[in-house]
This record gives sequence, C-alpha cells and structure tokens, in this order.
Amino acid sequence: MHSARASGLSFVPALLQSDRGTTWTEHEGRLWDLTTWMPGQADFRAVPTASRLEAACIAVAQLHAVWARATPQIGVCPAIRRRLERVREWLTLVKSGWQPRWEDRLDDPVRHWAERAWICLTGGMESLPTVLGPWSERRMPLHPCLCDIWHDHLLFQGEVVAGIIDYGAVKTDHVAVDLARLLGSLVGDEKKLRAAGLSAYRRVRPLSWEEETLVDFLDESGTWIGLANWLEWLYREKRVFEDRQAVAGRLADLVLRVENWLSRQS
Repeated sequence: MHSARASGLSFVPALLQSDRGTTWTEHEGRLWDLTTWMPGQADFRAVPTASRLEAACIAVAQLHAVWARATPQIGVCPAIRRRLERVREWLTLVKSGWQPRWEDRLDDPVRHWAERAWICLTGGMESLPTVLGPWSERRMPLHPCLCDIWHDHLLFQGEVVAGIIDYGAVKTDHVAVDLARLLGSLVGDEKKLRAAGLSAYRRVRPLSWEEETLVDFLDESGTWIGLANWLEWLYREKRVFEDRQAVAGRLADLVLRVENWLSRQS
C-alpha cells in the first residue's frame, strides 16, 4: 500500500504509523491497522456504466503495474492450487454424508437461496478438477494481488474510482485472480462488458490470450466454490451474519449465475 501511494495511486488508503513506527498493532490476538477514510460510494450496481467499469479495471491494472515491480516471480498460479484443494475438501465433506440442515425459520431470506445453492452443487463440483487440472503446472508471472476485489470494495465518485479498500486478502498470485473476481462481481456474464473491462485493463498492462482465458476459468470455478463456502459458513461452521438480507443477496448472485450455466448445458 505504501508503494502504491508513493506511485501516485490516491485511491489506495494511506497507512498510519503507530507510536512504535509500525503500521499495525496487536490487540486481543489480532493485528490491526489504521488507514485514511476513503471517499465515495460502493454503488456500481446502482449506476453500472461502461466508463465506471473501465475506470475500475484501469485502477486495478495501475495497482498491478506498481506491485509487479516490487517482487516479480514466475510460478504456478496459486489460485488454481487453492481452488483444487478447496474442491477436494468439499467433495470429501459431501462423500462423508454431510449436508446442510436448514433453519426452521421459513422467513429467513437466506434459506431459499441456500437450498437452491445445494441443488446446484449436488453433482456440480466434480468437473472442476478436470477443468482446472491443465493449469496446475503452467508457470506464469506472479506478484502481489488483491485477491478479494469485488463490488463493495470499489468506491466511486461519479465516474471516478475514489477508493479501493480492504487489503486483508493480499497475497502473491496472478493478475487473473483479481480480474476474475472484479468482472464476475460487477458484470457477471455480460460478454460485451467483460470485453470492455479487459480492453481497459490492457491500456495499462498487456494481457496474453492465455491470461485472459485464465480469467474466465478462475471466475467460473470461483463462483462454484463461493456457493460451497457460503453453505459451509452458514450450516457447518454456524457463522453469525447480522445482515441476513445481504447474505441472501450474495448467495443469489452466485446461484443465478450457476443456474444460468446449468440451463445452457441442459
């Protein structure tokens, strides 16, 4: 984040230092940081213009360009290996006999979408190892990536990206993981808008055909895995989410995309 700010990327929050000179402090077993409050609103879906999409993709490309200079590496895309491991975990869990036990509250907004997610996932994850397997040995350029750049982490003022927030998931990966998450969250399967976003990104950082193809594979596999994650969080780990309506919305986005893909195959 320091390097991005030093390179003139004002949409990255500035980190504030503690009295010890660090940018973090430990409290009750957690590490905390303090950053500048960023202006703008996460309202792309309310105003989903092509120019806003292009601005978002350009901002992410600018961030990648800075981070690529810091610690460039060559290796297998870590997101591929994470997805393959997550699929194995899910298939093992389901084969053990686990399945969600639905809440008794019929008025729970999550339940409807969770039930549809379970139907989608029944038999739907087995193909992912075959799809992702060929990518598991390809060596590609790697450097720090956001790894969780989605709608609510993009703040706009008009048509301008005023802030990209939440850097807690940053890790070394391939740029395709950020583009997959970004485009999937903002425009889903809208081909023309996805192409416009990739075109805008290429104005800052070139993308090979292989990298653009990887974006689609990561987006689709990430959507399937997102369904599995939500069901485990809700019905196995029993995580508590105060805004159940927001959770229902997140699940709905994923379910509708997967159901659309399944309908095309049938």
